[in-house]
Amino acid sequence: MPMRLSCRGRAARCAASAACVALSVLTLAGCASTPAEPVPFKPVPAERIVRQGYTQPGPGLVAVDVRRERSRDVIVRFRDALVYIDGERVTDLMNGEHVVFYLPPGTHRIGVSTQFDPVIELNFIVTADPRYTNRASVTFNDDHRIGLQRVAQ
Repeated sequence: MPMRLSCRGRAARCAASAACVALSVLTLAGCASTPAEPVPFKPVPAERIVRQGYTQPGPGLVAVDVRRERSRDVIVRFRDALVYIDGERVTDLMNGEHVVFYLPPGTHRIGVSTQFDPVIELNFIVTADPRYTNRASVTFNDDHRIGLQRVAQ
């Protein structure tokens, strides 16, 4: 003979089932490769700049802002993105950080990598012309591979 649950027992069982479903949805959402809420970018701490000279303003130099887009993806969130200028490693970016380089006008190679990815380089034309942007964005795709692209202001 099947056991019958009281109303209180059925309510408790329904609440437990709902909690399991909610936990499953939150767990899966944490794995999705979606951007996090927009917040201001934090500057890279000075102690993580391993190659001096690129982050100091000077006459005739143009500011180039490289930003690591914030991600909720747990797999890439805590990976550092190594940043290279003209083949030299300068710093690394963590989730939601940015660094401003001061470069002479002309074409420069901006590269990014992780311990799992090869260096990806972008030929970046630095110009003082206000019609062009001097901003690059570091992101990760759905396969957790690093990417780099020039973006609008």
